Amino acid sequence: MEYRQHKLDNGLEILAECNSQAYTSAFGFFVRTGSRDETAAVGGVSHFLEHMVFKGTPNRTAAQVNLELDEMGSSSNARTSEESTIYHSLVLPEFQTPMVELLSDIMRPSLRVNDFETEKQVIIEEIKMYDDQPPYGGYERIMREFYGSHPLGNSVLGTAETVGELTADQMMEYFKAQYSPSNICIAAAGKIDFDALVADVQRCCGGWESFDAVRPNPKPEHQHGFKTMHKPQSSQQYILQMAPGCATEDELRYATSIMTSILGDDSGSRLYWEFLDTGLAESAGMGSYDHLGCGGIMTYLCCSPDKAQANMERLKTLQQKIYAEGVTQKELDLAKRKIASHIVLASEKTNTRMFSIGSQWLAGQKFKTVAQIAEIYESMTLAQVNEAIKAFPLDKSMTVVVGPKEDLQPV
Repeated sequence: MEYRQHKLDNGLEILAECNSQAYTSAFGFFVRTGSRDETAAVGGVSHFLEHMVFKGTPNRTAAQVNLELDEMGSSSNARTSEESTIYHSLVLPEFQTPMVELLSDIMRPSLRVNDFETEKQVIIEEIKMYDDQPPYGGYERIMREFYGSHPLGNSVLGTAETVGELTADQMMEYFKAQYSPSNICIAAAGKIDFDALVADVQRCCGGWESFDAVRPNPKPEHQHGFKTMHKPQSSQQYILQMAPGCATEDELRYATSIMTSILGDDSGSRLYWEFLDTGLAESAGMGSYDHLGCGGIMTYLCCSPDKAQANMERLKTLQQKIYAEGVTQKELDLAKRKIASHIVLASEKTNTRMFSIGSQWLAGQKFKTVAQIAEIYESMTLAQVNEAIKAFPLDKSMTVVVGPKEDLQPV
């Protein structure tokens, strides 16, 4: 296994973990842009642009893009989040050059007006679909309430109104402001011919004009409170909580991840034994969401409406207990073993390694191997985890309750 990197003169970075024993090759273009880079006037443009990238280029029609992906037998997709947009594909090694050529080409889309108007309707239907699915927009609502006016409160999908009013010219302006080669990397993992990869990317992307793509990084003023969303069609109640957490660049993020695993992992955690093993809830969990400059810890609970009030009280008791007493050495050892094992087991997938490489670049972090990441978690001490618990008290949170019950009260 060998990690290699190269930067083009225009700033585009090429990162690869080369494994001569692998059977597949994974590639991904990672762009440092997402919903936090949008203004209110163009809400949802990052995700919309992700769709438009596959709608054709000056060299290929949308049909040709899809046909070539099929001809290579690839597993390809794209995703947009608050802070990034990623275009990725998994192929057999013999398709390295044609896949790099195709991905490079679609990164400079035509953004034709006719395609734009057609795809706009697809996006609006997608927004409506998610509004109809549990927890019925609860995630977007709690992000908006928790982050307030901070751009991390922007919805990744946007709204039917913002997307409906978006113009092709606005999207083109956004593209020209964000898709600079200095704001992009291509990450690769698996059986990679790195010298050929550099040559292919230089040929396909070396002529891209570089410009500054600046991301403002204001500090959020986290909001606390209790909000309800009445959804009479729902048969269950959904309780979402968001408390302040670690920033991407904060070294406490490892200890925070262990803390959330101990309290809210999907098996063997305190939430599991309190709510799932007892049948008090259908699902319960907790996760750490780190972003540039700030972060959040989200807790999720789904239960029957008649148990919601009591479950919120149980949840608060658990939060107060872990803040007052911390975690035990036994819990720490179990969580470290689970996290390290998960990291190592997942690393056998070429795609997972590619995403790890690209994600570290997005976060501005120095590359770490699987062994190095696992070692960091294994080295975490009880004092470090308890420091994270004290630094980010879970009871200072925003709560959003979604479901048919209207008379729930904050606890």
